Amino acid sequence: MHHSLDVKGRDLGLKISPGAYVHVLPIEAGFVGADNVGVLIAEEPYKQSDMVLIIDIGTNGELLMGNREKIISSSCATGPAFEGAQIKYGLCAAPGAIEKLTIDPATKEVQFKVIGQTDWNVDSDTVKAKGICGSGIVDAVAEMLKAAILQQSGRFNTDLETPRFRVAEKGPEFVIAWANETSIGQDITVCQADVRAIQLAKGAMYAGAKLMMRRLRVDRLDKVILAGAFGSYIDKKSALTIGLFPDCSLENIYSVGNAAGDGARIALLNIDKREEADEIARKVEYIELTIEPDFEAQFTQAMYFPHMKDTFPHLKGIFPDRVTK
Repeated sequence: MHHSLDVKGRDLGLKISPGAYVHVLPIEAGFVGADNVGVLIAEEPYKQSDMVLIIDIGTNGELLMGNREKIISSSCATGPAFEGAQIKYGLCAAPGAIEKLTIDPATKEVQFKVIGQTDWNVDSDTVKAKGICGSGIVDAVAEMLKAAILQQSGRFNTDLETPRFRVAEKGPEFVIAWANETSIGQDITVCQADVRAIQLAKGAMYAGAKLMMRRLRVDRLDKVILAGAFGSYIDKKSALTIGLFPDCSLENIYSVGNAAGDGARIALLNIDKREEADEIARKVEYIELTIEPDFEAQFTQAMYFPHMKDTFPHLKGIFPDRVTK
């Protein structure tokens, strides 16, 4: 069912006022549901002249793109890597998880911050890491690229002169936190499989955005909005560095937190907004990415950091001229 629903709370077994209604926002398509419509009415790209990309990041990445002339949406299977799953030392965003880190390009030394602590590891002996969450792993990959620990293909450089790099039984890895800096009694590392998981996730997201740009016949984005819990904490420069989305000015990339929840509250308080949601949801054109004839080629190119072919002028100074020209 595409349209919104009003159902008596008592018919859903909710122990609230017997006459109270539950309002369910409409959906756009099978894999782009009412939560995305909540994002839509909260951010209102259909009232803007700028070309906007809105990314709601979860196990499925839901994308909205367009402006007042046309809005399209799509869904891509990013997998749970951004939520800490499929990562060797991955955690959800819980206390003790590394949420932010930097790597010195010269010394390859790491500074990190964990959820629940205000200090960085170099400032306090009490900062102990338990694992690494989604925003931390994105920072890690971005910093490893900038420090030439990783190649743009995602492979490790093997000529690194640092004890943090080693080749374990299952392949190369880089130590983010030494055992004495953790609460689990062992080194926390980023391994080749972790990098591949991030490549698969970000490749799907980028390929989706690229195909949507092609459908709208645009070659650049004016604004990128990161929504969802993950989007609230991810560093926008790190996201652009790994190529989570096509190039955009850093000042026009921002996080909006739980935009779906914002949309739900707006609809709860404003009946006119519910009618607007019904109307706009029907105007959004859903794009099935996987049936695009060159999806596989686009996905393969997007596996590179930040991309195999596309340029990123706003990353000047981080990558070779070929990438930033």
